[in-house]
Amino acid sequence: QVQLVESGGGLVQAGGSLRVSCTASGSFWNIANWAWYHQAPGQKREWVASMVSGGASNYEDSVKGRFSISRDNAKNTVYLQMHSLKPEDTGAYFCKAVVRLRAGRPTIDYWGKEIQVTVSS
Repeated sequence: QVQLVESGGGLVQAGGSLRVSCTASGSFWNIANWAWYHQAPGQKREWVASMVSGGASNYEDSVKGRFSISRDNAKNTVYLQMHSLKPEDTGAYFCKAVVRLRAGRPTIDYWGKEIQVTVSS
């Protein structure tokens, strides 16, 4: 019903910048929230940032001031702009969309496939 396609990422030197994006397609009423998660090699997936439909955003402490989440509701797309990247930012990044398929119905979480970010020292 809802598909999430991620793009961006890649290899960057420490201190550099990258942007990843995630676009939702399919049949749904709206996307209530977006979030990004990071999974470092050998570690569990952890929350990085989120943005609600009204535009308020929250960040995990280690990325505050370096990462910025934004959304384009017309394109059903969320972005994660990453600056001052560090080797510990290396890993897989996942987007999550909290979707309401029909008006007044409960929301459902959908996940994108991983996208790799590698930060070299």
